[in-house]
Amino acid sequence: MSFSFPRRKATHSQSWKNQSSVTEFILLGFSSNPRTNWILFFLFLFLYLFTVLGNGLIVTLIRVDACLHTPMYFFLSLLSLLDLSYATTTVPQMLIHLVSKSKAISYVGCVIQMYVFLTLGITETWIFAAMAYDRYVAVCYPLHYGVKMSQTLCALLAVSSALCGLTCALVYTVFAMNLPYCGPSEINHFFCEIPAVLKLACADTSLNDQVDFILGFILLLIPLSLILASYVRIFTAILKIRSTQGRIKAFSTCASHITVVTMFCIPCMVMYMRPGSEASPEDDKKLALFYNVISAFLNPIIYSLRNKDVKRAFFKLVGMSEDTQ
Repeated sequence: MSFSFPRRKATHSQSWKNQSSVTEFILLGFSSNPRTNWILFFLFLFLYLFTVLGNGLIVTLIRVDACLHTPMYFFLSLLSLLDLSYATTTVPQMLIHLVSKSKAISYVGCVIQMYVFLTLGITETWIFAAMAYDRYVAVCYPLHYGVKMSQTLCALLAVSSALCGLTCALVYTVFAMNLPYCGPSEINHFFCEIPAVLKLACADTSLNDQVDFILGFILLLIPLSLILASYVRIFTAILKIRSTQGRIKAFSTCASHITVVTMFCIPCMVMYMRPGSEASPEDDKKLALFYNVISAFLNPIIYSLRNKDVKRAFFKLVGMSEDTQ
């Protein structure tokens, strides 16, 4: 999910096999101060456990409650699964590195982490677009919602999002890791994210620049354009509603989605669309934390606090009446 990054030009003319002497990378993380690392360890452990609990609970509620077997909650369950997997790809390793002397990750491990992370992130971006279309149909065509948002269409949108993620992530990872890495092997990040890894390449990466631009256009601008187009139509339809109560109800169905998309996409755009010369490793780590850890932590809170159906399903699951709350 990238446009352009600072590149290191070729300094050797040997083949890739002769140049690539790196067998593992060192993830520098956040700090070399043990006390700071322990504080960060407990902070991120709390965030991760809550992320697992919150997103896992949403998936469980949607699965066991028949009233939540609708297209909107189908996509919400996919989003929760993606958030859970997204955080699990990076956070457990980060926790280990915070309290361990060894901060190494093997070359193969780095490639796998990079590919899985990209796959989940790309898939989530397209799921956001599918969720926006679902809200568009619900608000603009409420009487035909069940027909337009059929199970077949929902499955098609989910599968196509996943296929896009798997394919584009594979292309990006192959292009990135086909480059020679001959040292230094220290990645100034807390996981193997593409921009940080590419800074270690000791070859001309102009082809990667072209791939970055094409993939960035596909993976950011197209989904965001679809989301924007959907909400332009939604807000136009809402403004035509005469009842103030009706407007509030219609807008409330979209508010949670708008909030989550903003939290995820804005940091991604800042991270990947700014000029490479302005990129700071410390700023990159903060941005990555936000769209990788913080957004996954906040999503269950946003959807549960603003959604009566989810709260009702939770009270029903634990055997309580919502009126007692």
